[in-house]
Amino acid sequence: MSSKPSFDSHSTPVLLVGVDFGAAHFDAELQELGLLAQTAGLNPVARLTCKRKTPDAALFVGSGKADEIRTLAQMHGVKEVLFDQALSPAQQRNLERHLQMPVNDRTMLILEIFAQRARSHEGKLQVELARLQYLSTRLVRRWSHLERQQGGIGMRGGPGETQIELDRRMISEAIKRTRERLVKVKRQRATQRRQRERRDTFSISLVGYTNAGKSTLFNALVKARAYAADQLFATLDTTTRQLYLGAGVGSVSLSDTVGFIRDLPHGLVDAFQATLQEAVDADLLLHVVDAANPDFPEQIAQVQLVLAEIGAADIPQLLVFNKLDAMAPESRPVRRQDMYELDGHQVPRIFVSARQGEGIAVLREQLASMAMAASLPAMTPGQAPELPSPPG
Repeated sequence: MSSKPSFDSHSTPVLLVGVDFGAAHFDAELQELGLLAQTAGLNPVARLTCKRKTPDAALFVGSGKADEIRTLAQMHGVKEVLFDQALSPAQQRNLERHLQMPVNDRTMLILEIFAQRARSHEGKLQVELARLQYLSTRLVRRWSHLERQQGGIGMRGGPGETQIELDRRMISEAIKRTRERLVKVKRQRATQRRQRERRDTFSISLVGYTNAGKSTLFNALVKARAYAADQLFATLDTTTRQLYLGAGVGSVSLSDTVGFIRDLPHGLVDAFQATLQEAVDADLLLHVVDAANPDFPEQIAQVQLVLAEIGAADIPQLLVFNKLDAMAPESRPVRRQDMYELDGHQVPRIFVSARQGEGIAVLREQLASMAMAASLPAMTPGQAPELPSPPG
């Protein structure tokens, strides 16, 4: 168990809880959960981790650890508890009753961030659909007036049960309406893509783990002003611009998409299908990696999982190891271009610093080379055109 006080008095103090079930990617310091909490406007004042073989059916962590969480929360004046794993509706309800304060999980936290960040009509619709799907399983958790009420002799249920069914129906109808509106948006995007295809435009989509620097790289390549910040999920809405790659190639289409993250809620993957379709239909994926993050191999693996889930696993990739300026001197690469093994294939890799512009000219040259090679015979799935021999 660890406790790390904070002195920010302008946001809700929260306690972070993580349970190690033996997974390889367990975040023992709860760093990513802390970043997510701060991104949502919360203030992590204490952290607690523990080990279990399996989740406790009732309280997820067991009654003894739940008592420890309550004591720690009271000690730090915590107003809410956040779990790094997904909780079942029953576990969430039982924990709130035991701790006498709101309890949320990683899924709800990510949904909250997405709700805060969505700017476009499409983005807001996608987040609303995911939120409604999540809440539809948790009606009896939040609203105590919906709980089943006992009547007199011979009576069961009552007005509470009726209210539950009414709210379920309302949420079900809201989900249906939102899906119908998203279908229209998806058709509009498909029309835009067909227009690009008719113009025979080579399309590139930026993908990568959240906060890898995709939007900063996007701005550096197309001289745009897309919002970029050193925070999780700074960009949710897809932005597409034309990228000029020289007289021999002309312009290509470059799209910046939403970032991925470990345990990205499936509801969000489903809801953001329209946005992620840009990646599915791309000719090339520019997979941006935070080279300065020691966990970058795990982050690459998580991105590959989501790409497989949306049907984009076989699209050629170019790995861009970003944040060269943030790497320790002893970790900086000797060569700025090489090959990297990705899912059993050798994929070209380039090191850049999107913030400082280092390596951008080399990246543009490589993109031009790959766009020109697109007219050659089809490649083996997962492969990409070979890198030109590095100078010297």
